[in-house]
Amino acid sequence: MSGRFWAGVPKCFILRTVIYRFDNFELDMACFELREDGAAHPLEPQVFALLAFLVEHRDRLVPKEELFEKLWDGRVVTDSALTSRVKSARQALGDSGKAQRFIKTIHGKGFRFVGDVQVAHGAGLVLPGDDAEKPDISIETSPRPSIAVLPFRSQVAVSAHGTLAEGLAHELITELARLRWLLVIARGSSFRFREPDVDLREVGRVLGVRYCLSGDVETTGQELVVTTELSDTRTGEVVWGERYTGFVDDVHAVRGEIKSKILTSLEIQIPLHEAAGARLISTDNLDAWSAYHLGLQHLYRYNRNDNATAARLFEHAVEQDENFARAHAGLSFVHFQTAFMRQTDDVPGEIALARSCAQRGLDIDPLDPFANFTMGRSFWLESDLDSASSWLERATSLSPNYAQGLYALAWTNTIAGTGPDSRERLDLAMRLSPLDPLYYAMLGARGFTHIAQEEYAEAAVWTEQAARSPGAHVFMAVLAAAAQSLAGNKAKAAAWAADVRERGPSIRSADFFRGYPVRAEPMRTRIANALQELGF
Repeated sequence: MSGRFWAGVPKCFILRTVIYRFDNFELDMACFELREDGAAHPLEPQVFALLAFLVEHRDRLVPKEELFEKLWDGRVVTDSALTSRVKSARQALGDSGKAQRFIKTIHGKGFRFVGDVQVAHGAGLVLPGDDAEKPDISIETSPRPSIAVLPFRSQVAVSAHGTLAEGLAHELITELARLRWLLVIARGSSFRFREPDVDLREVGRVLGVRYCLSGDVETTGQELVVTTELSDTRTGEVVWGERYTGFVDDVHAVRGEIKSKILTSLEIQIPLHEAAGARLISTDNLDAWSAYHLGLQHLYRYNRNDNATAARLFEHAVEQDENFARAHAGLSFVHFQTAFMRQTDDVPGEIALARSCAQRGLDIDPLDPFANFTMGRSFWLESDLDSASSWLERATSLSPNYAQGLYALAWTNTIAGTGPDSRERLDLAMRLSPLDPLYYAMLGARGFTHIAQEEYAEAAVWTEQAARSPGAHVFMAVLAAAAQSLAGNKAKAAAWAADVRERGPSIRSADFFRGYPVRAEPMRTRIANALQELGF
């Protein structure tokens, strides 16, 4: 099973449709359950794994070294750790070190299961409401986030829209499956949990998922209301919830927009929750996915210290899993940021590293939107806007709800003078991801579209909002100063120019244009003249 609760189960442990019976006990391999006279005995994951391994290899002595390898994946632990697990297993069986009715100690050697075992081969994992036979299922523990989407509960009285609840959940499964970093349980399994008050922890246990998405669909007059909840199946806590509304008469358009917003929210909320959990783990013990999600929290702060921390975390993730495409893409973004913010004397070297890390991610997973995004950004750094646009187009075609991809593509096309639809893309990105860590950049890009159209008053409003937003880096202030100057707001322009000089005394207009390689004329000339008047 995935999730921290099952972290103690060894990776080799296979979920089988087998029940081992001995005395008045049953060891159910499909349900990860020990039962005595039909009543379940709660066991810690490693205790269950130990017992199961001994039962499966009851025909021989199991050496201690083999148990260490299987239960702890070769990590160095003391003999007392194994002794503790054996003691717990014996206690669950009503056994003891003295009696040894089931688990026999061979001193200095290991252990052997000596109970009389009968084997029942089940028909497969049976989910609620399903009596059909299913094939054996093999599950490995994995730190990779996983999710099950349950059928949404329908309170819709209008018969024409009676399938909306199930249809929306089904479409979410299909779209979530396109997220390369997320394991998504198939509809045929998750839709068997149709009870109105289903136990989400049970869903997590049976399906082996860390997260569960559930929802309700109802109508109030002409208003359509969809509520969603993302829950952590390990704790039962609600991680995120949202309420969406629209008109019944426009149900199909509303359905599409709600679906897009849910997808984008999950791309933010799940990594945030994963990072929160990762903060409780020492750096040395972070697995690849925990390190990656924690790295994301530092990546978008655009300062030297956080960028260095993100680099260390992504490097740790790659060390743990060299085939982790997104970790390589994260490193590419680190190098992009170092070059973009001029945090190095070797900008060409950082650009080369941004390119090579993105390429490594693409070699591993060419269909990952984030890897394609970072490749596009690497070309941006070299002012190759056509190549950047091509890679960003690919990223957004792979994930149409990828808000950061939509924003980066719109900004690229705007400064290249090739983006008549850039404003629409930016509006969509902001609507999809209003809590995005790069939301300030989306606002700034929106302001750029107004500069391109010589709508300077509007540009001043958008760029000032961008520069005041949480996380905005100093170049947003440069853009705000230029926009205010173009709009004729000299006092505000001077105030933003002073802010820039306080935060980056050495910044000049050349630095701005290296970060934003505006190709479209006369827009570049107008911005350059405005910055020159402000002393940049």
